[in-house]
Amino acid sequence: MLDHSRDLSDANDDARDVAEAMIAQSLRRSLSCPAPSTLNRRIASWQAFHRMKNLDSPFDAPLLKQARAKARRAAARPTKPKSRNPITRPILEQLLDTCHGSMRDCRDRAILMLGWASGGRRRSEIAMLMAEDISLKDFTKDGIVWVSLVETKTTARGATPRLVLKGRAAQALVHWIEVSRIEDGPLFRPVSKSDRLLKRRLTPDAIYQIVKHRLRLAGLPQDFASPHGLRSGFLTQAALDGAPIQAAMRLSLHRSVAQAQRYYDDVEIVENPATDLLG
Repeated sequence: MLDHSRDLSDANDDARDVAEAMIAQSLRRSLSCPAPSTLNRRIASWQAFHRMKNLDSPFDAPLLKQARAKARRAAARPTKPKSRNPITRPILEQLLDTCHGSMRDCRDRAILMLGWASGGRRRSEIAMLMAEDISLKDFTKDGIVWVSLVETKTTARGATPRLVLKGRAAQALVHWIEVSRIEDGPLFRPVSKSDRLLKRRLTPDAIYQIVKHRLRLAGLPQDFASPHGLRSGFLTQAALDGAPIQAAMRLSLHRSVAQAQRYYDDVEIVENPATDLLG
């Protein structure tokens, strides 16, 4: 475990020889030190294996726990955001302005608005949506669209609460359903170069490429944001607009208040009057 907790690139010992042998067998990716979270996941897998075999886990030894704690402190590094920038409302408007009247434009507009306004959906959650997951029963009367996710990263299958879309986001999604004439199956699908709708579902990577494409059309750098920027942008905008964090979390489905609070903290510290003391 200690050999996995240090960078072996400049090492010249048995640990490096073992690591290179593991790389040759595709059991290890590189000689560099993995992130503590990666090492924790690997250890968790071994612990689960020991439990399945009804064996005592060597990772429960006090000396090993102490070594892991020291390794985590030694490898401490700033958390890298999943998106370089949040896609706040003004940025989202720039992306939407690139969507005009083609089938692909209608689809991308619906993806962007649903992904943002429903609480900042992950690209995998957008890609897995089915037409049957969308309820329009209250749209004509109240302008509301209900969205049912089978599961998310933080909710179990069948335990995810229904989400709601209102206003322009609801209209964009309904427009896509009308234009595409999708009645069942995947909600978001590839569109051919001739603007013809295909039958298969979009992949999460396709959602990534759509966001990158719209950033480029909007004149923004392609590395300005990733699809996760829809999620961070929703929470950042909620904080900017003064929405209670509990209300935002009911849509974002964050399980940890501390995790969602990070987006609010960034806004609150900028608005802190103490930052203007020097003038």
